[in-house]
Amino acid sequence: MERNKQRGRFLIEAKTKVVDVIDNPLFEHYGRLIFPTAFGRPSSFMTLDEVGSMLLYHNYINTETTIDVIRTMEERRIEGKTIFYDIYSEQEKRRDPEKRDTGLFHFQGKKGAPFAVICAGGGFYYVGSIHESLPHALELGRRGYHGFALVYRTSSADAACEDLARALCFIFEHAGELEIDTDGYSLWGGSAGARMAAWLGCFGTDAFGERRLPRASAVIMQYTGYSQYSRKDPATYACVGGRDGIADWRVMKRRLEHLKAFGTDTEFHLYPGLRHGFGLGIGTEAEGWLDDAAAFWKKNRGAGR
Repeated sequence: MERNKQRGRFLIEAKTKVVDVIDNPLFEHYGRLIFPTAFGRPSSFMTLDEVGSMLLYHNYINTETTIDVIRTMEERRIEGKTIFYDIYSEQEKRRDPEKRDTGLFHFQGKKGAPFAVICAGGGFYYVGSIHESLPHALELGRRGYHGFALVYRTSSADAACEDLARALCFIFEHAGELEIDTDGYSLWGGSAGARMAAWLGCFGTDAFGERRLPRASAVIMQYTGYSQYSRKDPATYACVGGRDGIADWRVMKRRLEHLKAFGTDTEFHLYPGLRHGFGLGIGTEAEGWLDDAAAFWKKNRGAGR
């Protein structure tokens, strides 16, 4: 990979090889977790503008967003900042090697700001973080919040939720060094990741083998057919495309109507022309949805204080 000697960093562009990002020494042992691990090491010829070929259930992959995420991560590593945290010990990873494919990417916000954990989807087959959680965490960090993108096990929905529960415990236990406020945090997710956010939001960390923590103040869900609901569900924001062949927008709308009938705060957005997995929605009719979602979280975080 060509290096910009003047600035001391790699040149990240559309034709940068994915394997060069993975092998970037700044990303130590976790470079591979930036991309889906379900398919093994990508071809040595694959470039960043071809990452969409790894994201089977996602659409509207924006190469400039991919570049922005990786450049920002590299810059923060050059500044000496920690951007990745293991959530399991080496002993736990030896007992269960699949746990090596887990961890938290952190995009810092303001000191003492609240945090959000974002879970990308992928049908519990792969984790589409490069499109559906890393960009979200970066944008939340730019708005002053702390954004965490979770890379989780895909062997089962239960394993994925156990990883999310462990990640939340890790954040609470290290809140001081992370310089975050744990009060009124939010859970975000797309597709399979949205189900994880909803499950943890409703059932809590103790339902997945970890100590009991305060519940999330809001759950932010993108495009999932999840239909369960209860009075325990937190305030819920949902958005989906009208041409989504995986998650029927009607299912999502009905679920939020049931929650609203319980007195739970909800907000629903339908983008008629969009298919599944639109991520930030850059260049589409959904562009800007993250600002609406952040405002919804802020409102409900304040309501619980």
